[in-house]
Order: sequence, then C-alpha cells, then structure tokens
Amino acid sequence: MKILLTGGTGFIGQELLKSLCTHHVVILTRDSSKARQALQHLKFETISFIESLEHLDDLNDFDAVINLAGEPIADKRWTSRQKERICHSRWDITERIVSLIHASTEPPHTFISGSAVGYYGDQQEHPFDECLQVNRHDFTHHVCKQWEELALKARSDNTRVVLLRTGVVLAPNGGALKKMLLPYKLGLGGPIGSGKQYMPWIHMLDMVRAIVFLLETDHAHGAFNLSSPHPITNKHFSQQLAKTLKRPHLLFTPRWVLSFAMGESACLLFDSIRAKPKRLTELGYVFSYSRLEPALRNLLQHVH
Repeated sequence: MKILLTGGTGFIGQELLKSLCTHHVVILTRDSSKARQALQHLKFETISFIESLEHLDDLNDFDAVINLAGEPIADKRWTSRQKERICHSRWDITERIVSLIHASTEPPHTFISGSAVGYYGDQQEHPFDECLQVNRHDFTHHVCKQWEELALKARSDNTRVVLLRTGVVLAPNGGALKKMLLPYKLGLGGPIGSGKQYMPWIHMLDMVRAIVFLLETDHAHGAFNLSSPHPITNKHFSQQLAKTLKRPHLLFTPRWVLSFAMGESACLLFDSIRAKPKRLTELGYVFSYSRLEPALRNLLQHVH
C-alpha cells in the first residue's frame, strides 16, 4: 500500500512506522531534513517525505491516509492561544485531507483519523463503550467532536473513515509514563486527588497493532476506543507502577496543587473515563496487554 501519514515523527507515529515498513509511506512533515534525522533508524527505501499538501491536487496516488498530526494537548497550560493551536493543528489538516479526498477520482480506500477518549469527558465510575452519546461543553469534547465531524466528511462508497479515540498510551520513551518515572523512581510517586478516577490506558504495542489491524480490516469504520479492556483507577495504576519499580507508595498529590499548577488542563488528570474497546474486540482484535501488571513489567524491564 501507498500510505500518507501525518504525525509520523510524533510519539505514536514513530512506533507505527516500524510496523508499516512493508508499505510505501509518505510522511507529511514541516521539515524533511529534521524528520529524516529523527527517523534515521528506519529503512528509508520505504519512506519518503513531503513538506506540504498545497502542491497536491488530489490523493489518487494513495491507498490510505493515517492522520495523527496535532499539537500535544498536555505539554502546556491551556491559554486561549494554546487552545487555538491545539484545535487548529488538528482541524485544519483534517479539513485539507478531506478536501483532497473529495477531489480524487480514485480516492484512498481508507482514512484513519486521530481522536481521543477526551471526547467523552468525565463519566465518573460508569463503564461505557463507543455507543455512548455525549453532549458536553468542555474543551476536550469540543476539540474531538469537531475533529471527528471533519474527518467523517470523507466518507463515501469508495472511502471508509476510522476514528481513533485514543486513551493514555504507555511507553517508556515518551508520553505520560516517561513523565511519571522520575518521581516514582525517587520514591515520591502516589495517586493524584482521590485516586478514584478511571484511566483508560493502552500499551504502545497494542496502539500500533490496533491501527494496523483497522487499516487491514476492510469493513472497519467509525469510532473505536483504543484503550485496554481493563481501565483502572489512578490509585490502582499508581500502586502498580510503584510496585513494578520496587519503590514506596506513600505520598499523594492534592487536587488543588495540580489545579493551581495546570489550570483548566488539570481535567486531563482528574476526568474519570472508564472506556471499553467494545467495537475493536468485536471485530476480533486480541490485545497483547489487556492487564496493567504485565504491561508495566514489559515496559519497565529495562528501567533502573
């Protein structure tokens, strides 16, 4: 397959590329020389780069598009300017891809577009799957809802659209787990707030395998929760992480401290999202790591 990939140098994109090495992948990047350097460990004969979509009139040459681009949502306080960046780094490129798909006489057969479990907002302790109807006014729902609606405009008899409602992706080299490791290794780890909030997590291996599975499953379409079948509370996660690292688990961080430090974006830590990947498992996907304990053991086996 010839695949157009956005976000190819990002946290998930770099891992995904390792599983797409049998395909010809064209990576959209702002700086191809930087991207080449970041991806120098991969086989370049199957990868090429473009720096803009502006010179493309259509996507007739592509079999599939995987859209993972977007400003990191948790790296900075949500000022009004940062919120705009978060939104438009997702919406604008999605809109452009959809317009190119519409302009194609032989469009890509598959468009896989990012989203997040933030679509659901705080659902407290209630378990739910993709069937849940949500109408909220918080920022994460607003970002994801618009992002998904734009992507779904690409649907036709010739193009199926898959939406990736991604949970907290666990990998030792980036994302949430990397940020947590230092305090936990120093024995300073612990739950945040009450610790009762549910955390929809997924091992990076399953994240990548699930994307490839959805790419290769011709009848897959619509929204999929990319999270483990067994979401756990923040307290459970914290205890298991400390245990795996053989460190004490004595402290906790009061909610007000993080709310003061992070402002509105603290909802990313306190919203309780007990999402289940029902549609993914019904299609036949089998998780490599459905339980947290073996997932953490695998991820942290080389961490000292």
